[in-house]
Parts: sequence; structure tokens; C-alpha cells
Amino acid sequence: MKSLEQLTDSVFYIMAALTEPRHGYAVMNLVEETTNGDFVIGPASLYTIIKKLLAEHLIVLHDESDSRRKVYVLTDKGREVLTEDIKRRKVMIQLAEKGLKGGA
Repeated sequence: MKSLEQLTDSVFYIMAALTEPRHGYAVMNLVEETTNGDFVIGPASLYTIIKKLLAEHLIVLHDESDSRRKVYVLTDKGREVLTEDIKRRKVMIQLAEKGLKGGA
């Protein structure tokens, strides 16, 4: 899984939102609400990323019963990738916090 090895912030937020089944509009709203509007993902970016995540088998279509709203959810592979990226980001934060405290 080379192409999404290090997740961009947009991909990270979308994958984090899809730890539970959600449709695209709900993903955009959750990210915007969670970040108090500091991070906004537009529809074009969202659906471009969703196509990539589907192609990489990191998400799947959860329920096709309502064709108007496609609901997506992380696959097991997607959960592994997100978990690894969380670990990577925690190391980055620890380094920065240590440096700000004068301990780098």
C-alpha cells in the first residue's frame, strides 16, 4: 500500500469519519464540526478521495439499499492503515511537544 502510506490530512479525516458507516455529506459535516470549521473538505475533494480509498480497498460501500446516498465504511485494511498513521502522528506530536518544552 504505497500510494496512501502517509495519509494527507484530508484522507486522515475522511478515514477517521468512516470508522462508522456514513455518507459523504455526513463525513463533510463531521469533519467541519469536529474542527470547528478550521478544516473543511469540499465535495470534489471528498469524492476524489473516496474513489482512491475504494480503489485501495480501504473503504467499501456499506449499504446499497438507498441509491441516493452511498454509505461508506472502513475495511479491516483501512482500519490498519489508519491505526498506523495515528501512531506516526503521535510520534510527530511527541517530538514537537518535547522540543517546545526544551527537551529536544
